[in-house]
Amino acid sequence: MSAEMLRAEPPPQDDWTTPLPLLTKIASEPYPLDALPDLLRSAVEEVLAFTKAPVPLVASSALGALSIASQAHVDVTRAEKLSGPTGLFLLTIADSGERKSTCDGFFMEVIHDFEADQAEAAKPLLTDHRAKMAAWKAKHDGIKDKIRQLAKSGKPTREQELELHDLEQEEPKSPRIPRLIYGDATPEALKWNLAKGWPSGGVVSSEAGSVFGAHGMGNDSVLRNLATLNQLWDGADIATERRTSESFTVSGARFTMALQVQPATLSSFFERSGGLARGTGFLARFLVAWPESTQGNRPFTEPPTSWPELERFNQKVTALLNKAVPINKDGSLVPAMLPLSREAKAAWVGFHDAIEGELKPSGELYDVRDVASKTADNAVRVAALFHVFENGFEGAIGLTEFEGASQIAAWHLHEAKRFYGALALSEEQANAVSLDNWLLDYCGKLNTNVVPRREIQRQVTPIRLRDGPTLDAALAELVRLERIRLAQQGRRKEIHVNPALLDARQQ
Repeated sequence: MSAEMLRAEPPPQDDWTTPLPLLTKIASEPYPLDALPDLLRSAVEEVLAFTKAPVPLVASSALGALSIASQAHVDVTRAEKLSGPTGLFLLTIADSGERKSTCDGFFMEVIHDFEADQAEAAKPLLTDHRAKMAAWKAKHDGIKDKIRQLAKSGKPTREQELELHDLEQEEPKSPRIPRLIYGDATPEALKWNLAKGWPSGGVVSSEAGSVFGAHGMGNDSVLRNLATLNQLWDGADIATERRTSESFTVSGARFTMALQVQPATLSSFFERSGGLARGTGFLARFLVAWPESTQGNRPFTEPPTSWPELERFNQKVTALLNKAVPINKDGSLVPAMLPLSREAKAAWVGFHDAIEGELKPSGELYDVRDVASKTADNAVRVAALFHVFENGFEGAIGLTEFEGASQIAAWHLHEAKRFYGALALSEEQANAVSLDNWLLDYCGKLNTNVVPRREIQRQVTPIRLRDGPTLDAALAELVRLERIRLAQQGRRKEIHVNPALLDARQQ
């Protein structure tokens, strides 16, 4: 804060301008259904007609299923040495009862059926593996016993040690059986399953307890678990070192998240994580939707006798699931690289640069620059999924596919701006809101609009606001919004609250 502001005399009571709001409410925009490929849109509309759930919720369920079915097969490249996975993180913020579970059921059923079929087909393989493992373990234990006996009697064990080493290389490997959908699984369990089981999967949840719940995101583990989920979105290798059990590495895995979370649950998560949810870039990776509720406007409709569009969608997804997954001998995925056509590449560059230009302090996306910086990446992921859905794994992403995907990604960016502007505040915004509320409470109790700075530093909560630089930053933001002014009487520093705020609070 400048010295001039600190030396300012108290303003006259009638010299105040109208205070600006701390938070700006942003109107929602219609979901761009027409941007979806024709068959995908038709399936979404068919499910919408019956469920009457919010449009973004239904569309996100369909995209989540497509992401899980496709992500193991292709990565996408934007430019030389600039490539990455196609898996999506989708987050719908809505109260319980919006029918996400119902919508997921329509679009995820074929994936569950595929998992069940694969598990049934693998039963003979598992029986064979158990027998081989038992025989191997008997040999293993026998050699170890022989080494112990020889060692006790002081005899050489070199021959047995070499035999044990060779046997270790022959340990039977468990057959890899596709497990694609997880519900209530911790990040630690996800890592193990992706490394030792099937290297592609996703968390699909209408409650998102495994991600935002206390057991998976406690104070002592939140940073580690957010980092794990970020790395899975990135497609990075994740080494896990353990002292008391087997260490392992997740390598070449692909991962999707399709979640619904209630606003109160998410707000609690923000408080518990202490800003890490945004500071680590975790939520920036999601395609966020915050739709208006349709509850109260959903009169009963008899289900149709047939679902032709959904059936066509499910046939496409089933065909993707039945394609052989490219897994190397180490169990890592080696997806094919899907490029952008020249026209789509030019459109992607334009989309990327238009967003980049709004990230500066005066830009429209400055407050959501963490999300915006990932939007071009998410747009090309969605475009890749559109291409795979319509054309398979061959060719290049076309202009039409990217333009549709960029509309979807831009809509989600707008939703993120709405959400962050109302619920998910940055640390600086949250400090300003907390200080504003405390000042208004203080003035209301003492019937004044003048607050000594020393009283703030003694009493304000949360305690972090008593730190000098933190308090100065919050005060500066409230000054900018004409909600307060700073004054100094001799050595006494004061905060003067805009009387209009106190008048509005009393009404």
